[in-house]
Amino acid sequence: MKILLIAVNAKYIHSNLAVYSLRASAEKQGEQAGILEFTINQQEDEILRAICREKPDLAAFSVYIWNVDLVRRLARDLHEILPEMAIWMGGPEVSWDAEKVMEELPFLSGILIGEGEESFRQLCRCFRLRNPGELETVPGLLYRDREGRLIRTGEAPLPDLDSLPFPYENLQKFENRILYYESSRGCPFSCSYCLSSLDRSLRYRSLALVFRELALFLRERVRQVKFVDRTFNADRKRAAAIWKFLRENDNGITNFHFEIEADLLGEEELRELRKMRPGLVQLEIGVQTTNPETLKAVHRRMDFARLCRNVQRIGSGGNIHQHLDLIAGLPGEDLQSFARSFCQVYALHPQQLQLGFLKVLKGTPLAAETEKWKLRYKAAAPYEILGNRWLPYEDILQLKLVEEMVEVYYNSGQFRVTLEAAETRFPDAFSLYQKLGRYYEEEGYLSVSHTRIRRYEILGEFLEKEIPRETERFRECLVCDLYARENVKNRPAWAGEQMLPRDRVRKFYEEEAENPEILKIYTGRDWRQLKSMTHLEEFREEIPGFRKGRKWLLFDYERRSPLDGSAAVLDVTDRMEGNASLGQRDANEHERMEDV
Repeated sequence: MKILLIAVNAKYIHSNLAVYSLRASAEKQGEQAGILEFTINQQEDEILRAICREKPDLAAFSVYIWNVDLVRRLARDLHEILPEMAIWMGGPEVSWDAEKVMEELPFLSGILIGEGEESFRQLCRCFRLRNPGELETVPGLLYRDREGRLIRTGEAPLPDLDSLPFPYENLQKFENRILYYESSRGCPFSCSYCLSSLDRSLRYRSLALVFRELALFLRERVRQVKFVDRTFNADRKRAAAIWKFLRENDNGITNFHFEIEADLLGEEELRELRKMRPGLVQLEIGVQTTNPETLKAVHRRMDFARLCRNVQRIGSGGNIHQHLDLIAGLPGEDLQSFARSFCQVYALHPQQLQLGFLKVLKGTPLAAETEKWKLRYKAAAPYEILGNRWLPYEDILQLKLVEEMVEVYYNSGQFRVTLEAAETRFPDAFSLYQKLGRYYEEEGYLSVSHTRIRRYEILGEFLEKEIPRETERFRECLVCDLYARENVKNRPAWAGEQMLPRDRVRKFYEEEAENPEILKIYTGRDWRQLKSMTHLEEFREEIPGFRKGRKWLLFDYERRSPLDGSAAVLDVTDRMEGNASLGQRDANEHERMEDV
């Protein structure tokens, strides 16, 4: 009897915690199951071929909003190819209306509902013993009996999380992929748009077991581990203890991602975060909206003032990547209100600002309030909002433009200096991205695939149109941003010619090679090597974050920020102008970058 668990992930770098957890739990009790992982970007025939080669007796699919349509098609085709094979599904996208799914897919053998570790283990046993009659004793199933009747068994018991085995048997096979890990299940909050609000039974894996498993990730030098805990810091002392463990056992490589409620953070957690190696931890913080009436409508509790203070305190440490989320389309929030939410969150300057759109998920309380809020959303997954009582589709289209501009220009981290300079020339940050999006639309740029360098050029064109008096300043800001990310050898035409006195540039590098003061970590390199590993540029306009007036900036590509990948940028004006040493500000920056 051959049983396969099948995952179709959104990207190759993702892994599917569900199938690995199900297999580990089954194998703990002596049952066997294989795993096949694919992505939604693969050709369907390629996926079908790989599954059919295995000739499974039972295939069980993990189903989510991003793969449900593909999985349905695959299941139909597999039934035509292997009609004797039992096809099962599980996951949130089929659990909440399981009877409807079974009716729509008459070839489907059954659906696992709820937390499936014990249900899957017993399902495997029934098939191994070739005793389908016992399925009625297996909890958490909806299945089709031999007469075609749908049978729903009782709810699956919620497992003690310590009883679940570690899901990954061989960490080396996940090289260059993201691993997902859970130390808790359930959520203490009741946000009506979220499926987690339905599971209020918050349960934890013991800290001793969590520490032992995290040590495995650290020992194997896994690149990134994402905690799937819905609110990681719901228990503040527990969160602080895990962060302390990671800090004390840091291997210098592994990054850990957490979804938190920033307004719950206390002094102990903030102190731990402050001590972290840059790049060890990144935080995803769901703000969603700052509109009090909207928060009330979706039953979300949040102290935004405290959230702001904590986000700013974390940001001041310069060592934690923060990702803040907003949701457009929530009840009670029109375009103007969302713009206010956007500006308030943008002012916190996170490394990333995710502008998402409401998805009306099956089974959520919000889905039951569709008529109350006049929600209109797409019929197909992921059920994205098309409009509501406050936000017509035309406004959603405007927000789509803003979303794309934020993703390209802000979240890429490639235009930090230019955006900081430009923001002050618009009524607010939202207006900047809204106008930039309209410019893309008017120029026909939205449907074109642009190179990275072309994005700089388009932003320059836009700013020249909007603020023609400061064209040269923004050109220099763009040059600064360009060289902060990479040491381009072919200077783009829009950047203009580099008018540097070669003798002074060479003298700078020769002095650094002979008696290093700024580039101390490169001792032993000759001046040509130092020059190839860095870039020196003269600026005459005002550049945010640096001294006014004429200045010389050195871009060091061997020392990059672990938060956004930007090169270290040092003001070396005093050296280039003939002074003996760096100014104090630049010496401090140099020392900080050496620590990093």
